[in-house]
Amino acid sequence: MARDDTAEQADRLADKVRGLRVFDDAEGRMNEPLGDRDVLCVSQFTLYGDTGKGNRPSYVQAAPGEIAEPLYDRFCELVGARKGVFGACMGVALVNDGPVTVMLEV
Repeated sequence: MARDDTAEQADRLADKVRGLRVFDDAEGRMNEPLGDRDVLCVSQFTLYGDTGKGNRPSYVQAAPGEIAEPLYDRFCELVGARKGVFGACMGVALVNDGPVTVMLEV
């Protein structure tokens, strides 16, 4: 979550994630939405690392925990996601089904 993100943006992002058609249909085309698939949502403030100046990333655009955690919880609830532990250092193993990575902003 960014420093200026709001509950309304979390809601719109959840709607977008639920409706995004990135899974294969019966014909092998990316045409199916999330449906009843499982979701694991892991918070990651380092996505907001800015390396525009110097060699050390700046994270000033990332929301502080007291702002980010309630928005993270809200998003996870709306999507029906299992959650990681907010703010924890976690090792996550997964199988990536397909060569698709999408960055969503609302």
